[in-house]
Amino acid sequence: MKIAALQMVSTPDVADNLATATRLIAEAAAAGAGLVALPEYFCLMGRRDDDKLAIAEAAGDGPIQRTLSDAARRHGLWLVGGTLPLHGADAAHALNTSLVFGPDGAQAARYDKIHLFAFDNGRERYDEGRTLHAGQQPVALQAGALRVGLSVCYDLRFPELYRALMQPPCDLLVVPAAFTHTTGQAHWELLLRARAVENQCYVLAAAQGGQHPNGRRTWGHSMVIDPWGDVLAVQAEGEGVVLAELDAARISAVRTQLPALAHRQL
Repeated sequence: MKIAALQMVSTPDVADNLATATRLIAEAAAAGAGLVALPEYFCLMGRRDDDKLAIAEAAGDGPIQRTLSDAARRHGLWLVGGTLPLHGADAAHALNTSLVFGPDGAQAARYDKIHLFAFDNGRERYDEGRTLHAGQQPVALQAGALRVGLSVCYDLRFPELYRALMQPPCDLLVVPAAFTHTTGQAHWELLLRARAVENQCYVLAAAQGGQHPNGRRTWGHSMVIDPWGDVLAVQAEGEGVVLAELDAARISAVRTQLPALAHRQL
């Protein structure tokens, strides 16, 4: 199956972002992709961190969710809807949620981001916990013949989450993200390749990548990585479609050659 990571440089305009996402999904479908992933907050990169609260949707209904469902059904593909804000337990918080829609347009899975990012280097400071509540449960789903594990951005730094997703083993781990330029430059590819190698599966990383109208710069480098840790396709910055073939035989060969998953003791 061909899989695609869609890279965006989202803006504070939801309608504009949805139009861009719809166009990129169509491009990926035309190139033969059977599973497509959008980046974290594909629908909004607001001027203020709490802007997401104003567009948060109720689970199961809303224009962002309808756009994702319609696109999955129109193109007959599996769509990992990056993340969008869903209503939290109170008006001051949302959930950063990744929704997966099947080729029939029905919601197939929901994952609420577990690990909330906080960063302070003396010049830049950010804390997702001010506006988000954390999710609680790892989520994997069966997408056709593929077992797919879901994660979001900062989750990438917590290998225990991915180990939890590997029981039974996944064929593909998906990582929608909006890594900062600072942390992305240092750790993004390193961590993605580590997750692929230690779990002996493909990794599909769809990122925000560029200078946003709100002044934030994201790292980009959306990529597809194979079970040996080889980067099959990558785009540094700017919007685009990053496409590669997921080969089940490659997964089997790597796990047979070096059966590390079978050697786990903990």
